[in-house]
Amino acid sequence: MYRLFLFIIIIGSICGQPRKTSRTTVSTAISDEYDKFTSVGQLGLTITNFGILGNGWNRMEDGSIQPSCQYKQYTETLQEQVEHFSYAGLWVGGIVNGQRRVSTAIVDGVFEAGDEGFELFADGPITIQSSIASTTQDSMAQYYSPYAVSHQDMIVDFKDYGISPIDNLGISNHNPLGLDIHLEAYAWNYSYADAFVILNYTFTNMAADTIKDIYAGIWMDPSVANFNYTDYYTPGGGFTWYDNLDGFDRSVDEAGFERGIGYQYDADGDDGWAESYVGISVLGSNIPMDYIQTNYHQWVWTNSNNSDYPSYSMPIDDNARYEKMSSRVALGTGPEYTAEGYPASENSWLFLLSAGPIGSRPSLPDSSSWDLAPGDTCSVAFTVVCARWTLGIGADSPAQRNNLYVNYDWAQKAYDGEDKNRNNVLDEGEDSNNNQIIDRYILPAPPPSPNMEIVVESNRVTLYWQNNAESFLDPVSQVLDFEGYKVYGARKTANESLGEFTLLSENDLKNNIGYNTGFSSIHIINDFGEPDSLEINGIYYHYKFVNEDIKDGWLNYYAITAYDQGDPEANLESLESSIYANRIYIYSGEPNAVSDNWYPTVYPNPYRGQALWDGYGSRNKMIWFRGLPAKAEIRIFSLAGDLVEVIQHDELYMGKDIANIDERKNPIMSGGEHAWDLISMHDQATASGLYLFTVEDKDTGTIKEGKFLIIK
Repeated sequence: MYRLFLFIIIIGSICGQPRKTSRTTVSTAISDEYDKFTSVGQLGLTITNFGILGNGWNRMEDGSIQPSCQYKQYTETLQEQVEHFSYAGLWVGGIVNGQRRVSTAIVDGVFEAGDEGFELFADGPITIQSSIASTTQDSMAQYYSPYAVSHQDMIVDFKDYGISPIDNLGISNHNPLGLDIHLEAYAWNYSYADAFVILNYTFTNMAADTIKDIYAGIWMDPSVANFNYTDYYTPGGGFTWYDNLDGFDRSVDEAGFERGIGYQYDADGDDGWAESYVGISVLGSNIPMDYIQTNYHQWVWTNSNNSDYPSYSMPIDDNARYEKMSSRVALGTGPEYTAEGYPASENSWLFLLSAGPIGSRPSLPDSSSWDLAPGDTCSVAFTVVCARWTLGIGADSPAQRNNLYVNYDWAQKAYDGEDKNRNNVLDEGEDSNNNQIIDRYILPAPPPSPNMEIVVESNRVTLYWQNNAESFLDPVSQVLDFEGYKVYGARKTANESLGEFTLLSENDLKNNIGYNTGFSSIHIINDFGEPDSLEINGIYYHYKFVNEDIKDGWLNYYAITAYDQGDPEANLESLESSIYANRIYIYSGEPNAVSDNWYPTVYPNPYRGQALWDGYGSRNKMIWFRGLPAKAEIRIFSLAGDLVEVIQHDELYMGKDIANIDERKNPIMSGGEHAWDLISMHDQATASGLYLFTVEDKDTGTIKEGKFLIIK
């Protein structure tokens, strides 16, 4: 079975290729957006303005694959860079004048825009806002808003109709509900809250008829897989849709509420490259959770008549879709089912998790049925959550899903805020829909990541940071609970990883809490031996850490975090700021030459076959020129005098001219070195042999010469 999907048609013989096609919008003035994703935490989830989540692993303009639902998105450990689905999307259904109607963002097997299934349409651009006010490294600060809920809010409007609430835009079998849909997606960078995204949907009835018993759900076409395992464009490669299993987790959290997580995992973990879960769960609604039922269904891609599992077949029309959304599937028994009652055969399983009925007013005294009158609104919140397998278990089980529980529970705590009982008691006159107003999305917060500056030299890096974390007031405890700093470092190459991070230094306040090491080893000291600050580019820094004896020419990265005292009364351990929020990549090396007494060299020299920092492709090799002036021209010649390559260098060089350096990481370099990928000006790989080079100082005209040897 081959799969095609959204935005661009791709033809090929690839088992499990993303399904792609084209779309149209309601108005030519509103563009479909599918290039924005949550970027503050470890879960990179694409959000669109037409009801779809994910992007089918489309390539961005720079050639990289945009996260669809990737966890973890900020790690240099390739085994942990796992994708979880190509697409997911909102389904919303209700009953209008006795007729079941369902509007869907996406369904199985739809290949053309305008077909039944693509039934939600952009009603405005995606807006981003952030609660992050100011930090020197965090790009979210540009979106700061005092009204932001999370570190990255993505605010979206779409609808299920065209010009009027009854306009189906000519889509076959689409009978609109007449809903305006408002989505607010929330993401955080806290280390304990960076594995989930909350999706808060609000529905407004713009039609003339009352909608009864609305159910909302997330349809997901998952495939837990790691594109580093083997190239997913390779037929028969390690990536496949067909080795996954689904399930519905009914475990209860510490408050005694059922989690209700629909989830998928790769059955064998792909030799350790796909040991990860993806889950969907309902967090709450505008009405009490006691009145809401969470329903779960799964089926094999485009299989509407599953003889092996008759209860697990694809719905093919609105009546069948609403039936799925409003009922629970019967659990199976026997060897063909898992211990928890779900199909045990690996396949290309999809799943749908839905919740309801919801509305703005109960239509029956027992609140088992709900109405959404014209002009009224109702809401429901889901979470997309991911987690690594718990190590050492070896098979899907509650024990192996423990990390999924931990991450989900934090999502639920974020949603609950002060409503610990998840009971939005209807109380006359409290808001426009007679709903109690709950103060949500209150999370305990670690101190912010320190603002950093870094100075790169040969075999040495100096990290400077400010004391901004020390004045942070915890939003829950309302106390200044800063406790200390941690400095992390790591070296990463294509062929070698020395671990994601190594703790280089930990400094703790002397207050009878923690290690009480004090800050004397990191304080910037004045001439009198007193703690002071140092001005760099107009900014004052209070602490520094020097990392020496690192190797020039290697990618290194660093992060500084701040942590708090914890809150024993609230049963909270010490919380630490995100290790990824201010991670900085560097290549140490010589600074640019500042006098005529300079002499350029090359390393490694000789270059033998493949250096450890090289990648596996012909364009992922690298040698370094060093000892360069601030502005220079490097000319490389064969021993016969043929010009091989011309390289323009300046002190702001960041490696964007070769594939072995990822310019998206914005690496900091010393200014006096320049890398070459051994590819000639005629786009050919260089052969073994002796090469000559010249370096011209563009400011003075001075030219100096050198040579190097390539052995392949």
